[in-house]
Amino acid sequence: MAADELALTHEQGFQEPVTQTRRGTDWWAELRGVVWLVLAVLGFHSLIAKPFYIPSESMMPGLLVGDRLVVTKYPYGYSFVTPTFHLLPFMPGRLFGSLPERGDVVIVTPPGTKTDYIKRVIGLPGDRIAVRDGIVWLNGKPVPRRATGTRDVAVDANTRCDADHYPGLLVSGAGGQHFCRLPIFRETLPNGRSYDTVDKGWSPGDNYPEIRVPQGRVFLMGDNRDNSADSRFTVAQNGLGGPVPWENIGGRAEFITFSLDGSASWNPLSWPASFRSGRAGTSLHPTQDAK
Repeated sequence: MAADELALTHEQGFQEPVTQTRRGTDWWAELRGVVWLVLAVLGFHSLIAKPFYIPSESMMPGLLVGDRLVVTKYPYGYSFVTPTFHLLPFMPGRLFGSLPERGDVVIVTPPGTKTDYIKRVIGLPGDRIAVRDGIVWLNGKPVPRRATGTRDVAVDANTRCDADHYPGLLVSGAGGQHFCRLPIFRETLPNGRSYDTVDKGWSPGDNYPEIRVPQGRVFLMGDNRDNSADSRFTVAQNGLGGPVPWENIGGRAEFITFSLDGSASWNPLSWPASFRSGRAGTSLHPTQDAK
């Protein structure tokens, strides 16, 4: 072996070991990352879209208690109710604002409250609207509707079909399963958009004197016409107190992501069985009928 090769081998054999210093966790950096993540989620919820849970039966038959939805925030622009948490006082106007269309399903915060309702847009600014014997009248004409028979909605922990609200509508099916047999009427607005409603007979909201919807306001109703606190009822009755300012509209309901029947417990093994089949992906946009 050559002398220079021996010298190189000798030098390699006595190299100083490289010592790596282990750094501790940068907790400030971690905290900043969490803060930015929370802000990003809140920003998405406030400006783009957020999930929404259906807590009541006011929009049956299309929506059931336990449905989870996606609500988009941008279709009508932004207002004081747009942020995820309703902390802002009333402020007039909307940024990039536009009116909803008749038939849209929207999230609304009743004036003076911080609770979100979900209803359907029936009347726009300038419309004359009334309800007579359960029939909606719009600008002097009855809104066409036709009976389409009944629909059986399965009774579960979230859908109860109690005798006070649905007298005589509880029926039994095969295997002892109970159903709520709902009378369905298909309603079609002047713009050709149609959707199903429930009308089980007389109720206090079946007659509403004609009014003209003021500028900057919209008239909202639930599809479950006999069990919906909406623009026909006062705020003291848990309703919307008439036409609501368009600033109180928080977004548009788009589609169902999944639905739960209310049977799940703390045990994760019970969760899969609580999912209702066939509801995920259901669009909440009304059908556009051919004119």
